[in-house]
Amino acid sequence: MTELCSLYSGSSGNCIYVGNDDSAILIDAGVSGSRILNALEQAGKDASKLKAIFVSHEHGDHVKGVGIISRKLGIPIYANRLTWLHMRPQIGKIAPEMQMPIEDDGHTVHIGSLEIQAFSTPHDSADPQFYSVYDRDNKVTVCTDIGNVSESLYEKIKGSNAVLLESNHDVGMLQCGPYPYYLKQRIISDHGHLSNDDAAANVLRLTQDGTKHFILGHLSKENNYPDIARMTAETVLKNGGVDVNKDISLEVASREGPGRTVCIPYANN
Repeated sequence: MTELCSLYSGSSGNCIYVGNDDSAILIDAGVSGSRILNALEQAGKDASKLKAIFVSHEHGDHVKGVGIISRKLGIPIYANRLTWLHMRPQIGKIAPEMQMPIEDDGHTVHIGSLEIQAFSTPHDSADPQFYSVYDRDNKVTVCTDIGNVSESLYEKIKGSNAVLLESNHDVGMLQCGPYPYYLKQRIISDHGHLSNDDAAANVLRLTQDGTKHFILGHLSKENNYPDIARMTAETVLKNGGVDVNKDISLEVASREGPGRTVCIPYANN
């Protein structure tokens, strides 16, 4: 069985757990090491199963606890060259054998019984990417910090059993909110963050292509509310003929701690 669990997700810190019975990874570690370890315990996850941390990009809400967790658990860190270059000053001393490179878009890494594939994403950082995790016949994709979902990006997400997708902001709240104009423009740009409306449209499309489990993540503290993100998605899904209570599962990730674990059985079990 494949497990997906958001330990923290939001503009104040991100850390996602993906694993199975014998192996697990973290995607990002953007809160303190102690908070991550506490969240793992709260979620009932065995920290000794963690084999690696995969970093999406160098922003602090994704790397704050990377070095601490690597040193504490003795696990390697995977990131591409430019992300390594920009995050080094933030994560402290890392032993050379714990510094693992990821090459181009599509690079695949095997961690225990998991296969992790990197893919490039549009965001205003050095060389952002996110990850699909393959576990036997299951595919789980984590994709936040994206300004838009292009056709090429959609094709990489498509076919996932479960997706954690960014639903960062409500456009109306952002436009009427306190952020300065330049920041509002950055957020709504094609290299900023995905709105609730865009997330909902892509959830519907992915549902129509067979995805059954969704977590809406990386919500803005200032420009969104969990109920608004969920309601936006539910409305679009209902209008598209999808019954959220029967056809799919839909969760909204918490910024304050672990959410419900999405468990995906293997097809041949």
